[in-house]
Amino acid sequence: MLDFNSHDVSEHLGSLIDVALERSAAAEPARPYLGASSLGEECSRRLQFQFFDTPKDIGRHIPGRVLRVFKRGHRMEDWMAEWLRLAGFELRTHTEAGGQFGFKAADGRVAGHADGIIVAGPASFRYPMLWENKAVGLKTFRDLQKKRLAASRPVYAAQVALYQAYLDLHEHPALFTAVCADDMAIYAERVVFDRGLAQRASDRAVEILRACDAGEALPRISTTPTHYTCRSCPWQDRCWSLPH
Repeated sequence: MLDFNSHDVSEHLGSLIDVALERSAAAEPARPYLGASSLGEECSRRLQFQFFDTPKDIGRHIPGRVLRVFKRGHRMEDWMAEWLRLAGFELRTHTEAGGQFGFKAADGRVAGHADGIIVAGPASFRYPMLWENKAVGLKTFRDLQKKRLAASRPVYAAQVALYQAYLDLHEHPALFTAVCADDMAIYAERVVFDRGLAQRASDRAVEILRACDAGEALPRISTTPTHYTCRSCPWQDRCWSLPH
């Protein structure tokens, strides 16, 4: 029951917004392809569930609070693009037709959309180069500083390698940037094209699609549902209800 005498309506307003965000997210059409942003993930079976747009377990939808965090990430990408341009980089985030720079492979069943391409700028960089940006928390930010992209966030690294390969931007290192949501610090790294990583990610996409076409469930990432990857999976119950 609402307390109309209370001046603090934070929880009530937050709930209204979250419900609206969840409703909006549920109405969005599913992606009919394997995305480059996910091909570096550990579990191939999870990617099969994602490809088929399999209904998530009860109670495993993305809550509104997390959707708000995603929205913040999109805004940070816009800010980073603006800052790069202010710093003298000629950054293009959309094609002349107005769409994102992207690629399609395997009859459109593998696809990806890059954040942008930098075609000119300060002499300390080489052009053209792929640009990919992420908004991250402090823990991830420090891990990137310590280990660098490939070791810290292999999913992002595979995404960058695929874009470099399919967009023919492999000659010069990509520019990967991350903005820390806690204090707005910026991490930036030149990412040399990893041909082997791009090939492994591409081969994995083919393997997953072949298994999907054959109606074959690929092996789980773990032998127990308590594995940390399984615990965070929206299809945990469905997956472990299968015979193997």
